Amino acid sequence: MTRPQRFDLIAFDWDGTLFDSTALITRSIQNAAVDLGLPRPSEAQASYVIGMGLQAAMAHAVPALPEARFAEMGERFRHHYLAAQHEVILFAGVVEMLAALKARHHWLTVATGKSRRGLDEALQAVGLDRVFDGSRTADQTQGKPHPQMLLELMREFGAEPERTLMIGDTSHDLQLALNAGCASVGVSYGAHDHHSFAEFKPLHIAHDVADLQQWLLANA
Repeated sequence: MTRPQRFDLIAFDWDGTLFDSTALITRSIQNAAVDLGLPRPSEAQASYVIGMGLQAAMAHAVPALPEARFAEMGERFRHHYLAAQHEVILFAGVVEMLAALKARHHWLTVATGKSRRGLDEALQAVGLDRVFDGSRTADQTQGKPHPQMLLELMREFGAEPERTLMIGDTSHDLQLALNAGCASVGVSYGAHDHHSFAEFKPLHIAHDVADLQQWLLANA
C-alpha cells in the first residue's frame, strides 16, 4: 500500500486554490460596498482579503464601513455571490489530483475563510462533499492567519506539525502555516501575486493544478 512520504495531513484553501472563484468574490465585495453607498473598493483591495474571515475582510476592504453595518455588508456580499455561484467551477485537474492523493492515504482537509454553510454548499455543488476527511471554516474557529484552524485539524487527526502541509493562493494561507509550525505550498493562479510569497518560505509555488499534483506526488 502506497503511504505518504512526508505529509500525513494536507490542508487546502478553497477559493482560488481548488475553486475558481477569485473574480466572483472580488466583484461581490465591490458590489456590496456600492449597495451600501460606500466607495467601491479597487480590485486589489477586494482580492487581497480573500481567505480572511468575513468581518475582517470587510473591515480591510471597505475601511469606511462602520462595524454596526458589517452584517448588512455580509448580507449584500452573499446576495451577489450566490446569484452567480453556479457559474464558478473547480480548476481543471482538481478532481484527479484529489483522487491521486486519496490513493496515497493522505488525510485531505479544507481550511477556508468561507462560512460552514458556504463551504458545505460549495462541496455538495461540485460533488466533493465525501472526498475530504475534515474541514474548518472561519465561523467555526479563528480566521486566517491565526493558526487555530490548522491546530484543530492536526489535533483531530493526530498529525504533527512537521507532517502537515498547507496549500493556498494567498499570503494569509502561507502565514497561517508558519503560525502553526507547518510547511506550505503556494499557488500562483489565485488571488495574490506569488512574488510576495517568498517571505513565507513555501516549499514550492505551483503555477497550475497539474504542476501542484506533480509536486505533491513527488514530494508529499
